Amino acid sequence: MLHGYGLYQEEHEAFRRTVRAVVDKELKPFASEWEEKEEFPRELFTRFGELGFLGLKYPEEYGGSNAGELYEAVLLEEMGRCGSGGVAAGLGAQHTIATGPLHKFGTEDQKRRFLAPAIRGEKIGALGITEPNGGSDVAGLLTTARRDGDSYIVNGSKTYITNGARADFVVLAVKTNPEAGHKGLSLLVVEKGTPGFSVGRKLKKLGWRASDTGELFFEDCRVPAANLLGEVEGQGFYQIMGNFQWERLSLALGALGAMEEMLEVVMAHVRDRRAFGQALHEFQVVRHKIAELATEFEAARQLTYHALRLHVGGEYAIAQTSMAKKVATETACRVADACLQLHGGAGYMMEYDIQRHWRDARLGPIGGGTSEIMNEIIARQLGL
Repeated sequence: MLHGYGLYQEEHEAFRRTVRAVVDKELKPFASEWEEKEEFPRELFTRFGELGFLGLKYPEEYGGSNAGELYEAVLLEEMGRCGSGGVAAGLGAQHTIATGPLHKFGTEDQKRRFLAPAIRGEKIGALGITEPNGGSDVAGLLTTARRDGDSYIVNGSKTYITNGARADFVVLAVKTNPEAGHKGLSLLVVEKGTPGFSVGRKLKKLGWRASDTGELFFEDCRVPAANLLGEVEGQGFYQIMGNFQWERLSLALGALGAMEEMLEVVMAHVRDRRAFGQALHEFQVVRHKIAELATEFEAARQLTYHALRLHVGGEYAIAQTSMAKKVATETACRVADACLQLHGGAGYMMEYDIQRHWRDARLGPIGGGTSEIMNEIIARQLGL
C-alpha cells in the first residue's frame, strides 16, 4: 500500500525499507517462538541500539541521531507489522515512554546516566504510573516519596508496567506532596537493585505475551534526591502529560502497521483457500468485506496522519491525537475480528498468526488511556 500523503518524504521511505528488512528477517520469523516463551531476547535492545532505532528523536550527544519524530513514526508503523504486539510494545516502550521524560525534563547528569545507555540498548527503562487502585487517574495515585536529607523514601506499588520485570531503571510517578493534588506529583528515577525496590509477578496477559509486564513494589526504598526528574518537585503531572500525546500517537501508528499486516495476510488466505469449487475471494461477500476493512483502515490512517502532521508541526493537538488513538485502535480490533472470521476454523487455531493479531489488538483501546478517557478528553476540547 502507498505511504506518504505529503507527510513522509523519500528519506523516510528509504528508512521504512531498512526497518522492514530488519522486521522481516530478525523479528517476524521468531514471533511465534517468543510468544510461546512469553519473552523476547534482551539482546534485541542492544541490536536496536546498534541500528540507531532507540534514539531517532534524541540529540547526538547522548547517542541519538536527531533524525526526528517522523522517523520514529515510521519505525512504530513497521514494528506493528512484526507479528508480535509484545515485541513491538517492549521495544517501543523504551523509546516512546521510558526515555521521553528523561529527554524532555532530565538534567544533564540524568541524561548521561539513564538516557544515553538506554539509547544504546544497554539499559532497559520503564515508566511506572499505573497503580492497582486506578489507571488513568494520574492525580489520584498513592505511591509517596518523602524527602529525607539527600534522599527520598518511596512507599507504594505499581502494576501493568511494560518492561517492569527486567527494567534497569523505572521513571516512577510519586506523590512528593500528598496534600497538593496533581501539583504534588513528581517523577523519580529508581534503579534496579535499590534496597526496598522489588518486582512482584510477571503478569500473564491475553495478548502482547512476548512483552514483560510487571508489578513493582516499594517499601522504604531510599532513592537519591539527584534522581528527581528535573530536580524540581511538583512537576510530575505536567511531565507525564507532556509525553502522553506521543504515547497515544505511537499506539495509533502501531495499530496502522498491524492492520496493514492483517489485511495482507487475509488477502493471501482468501486467494489460496477454496470452497464450493472456487477461491474465497471469488465470492462477492468476501470481496466486499475486505473492501470495507480496507476503507476503515484508510480512514483511520488519514486521521492518524493528520494528528501526526499537527504534532510534528509543533501543535499540541490534544483532540486530534485522542481521536486518532481511539479510532485507529478500535478499527484494528474490528479488522482483526473480521480477518479471523474470514479464516474460518483455521483462525481459531493457535498455529495461525491471525489469532495473535486478534488478541494483541484488544489492548489498543485500553492502554495509554481507554477509549472512554479519549472521549472525555475530546469532549472537553469541544468545550463540554
